[in-house]
Amino acid sequence: MIRISTPYNYKLRIMNPELKKKLSIIAFSGDFDKLTAVFTLATGAAAVGYEVNIFFTFWGLDAIKKKQGRSFVGGNGLTKLFGFMMGGLKVTPTSRFNFGGIGPRIFRYLMRKKNVATLEELVEAAKALGINLYACEMAMHVLGLKKEDFISEVKDVLGVATFLKLSEGGRTLFI
Repeated sequence: MIRISTPYNYKLRIMNPELKKKLSIIAFSGDFDKLTAVFTLATGAAAVGYEVNIFFTFWGLDAIKKKQGRSFVGGNGLTKLFGFMMGGLKVTPTSRFNFGGIGPRIFRYLMRKKNVATLEELVEAAKALGINLYACEMAMHVLGLKKEDFISEVKDVLGVATFLKLSEGGRTLFI
């Protein structure tokens, strides 16, 4: 007997016709490997026609900061110190085997050697593909950040309720 399997998404759409080709990702982690997963999933989905929304909160905000290295961003002394310790895209640690900051360098080297897009290249691809980037209003308030602290491609600053409404009708992932 020959069995033909149907793609999971097709079955999902048959059972839930209201489900759209939409992927919303909550980027909580600021770890190199997890941000790489966020942008790999996002760019892959956008490349095949999905509407993609990424909501950056707390450590995930590092991925969309203008200043990609360590810098004193924030409203007061404490939040500026915190902003310096968090860093930016260029200094994100790996979630495991960080080795005092060498881990991300090893990953970047291996990615280039294997002809795989680096985190920075994936972020650029996300911009080029028109992926919707949003910053979490509450996390920004706590960390003393302003919209001006982020790259120009950040579409808006949203609260949780607005992001949930924006995500309706699609799949949502938390990374």
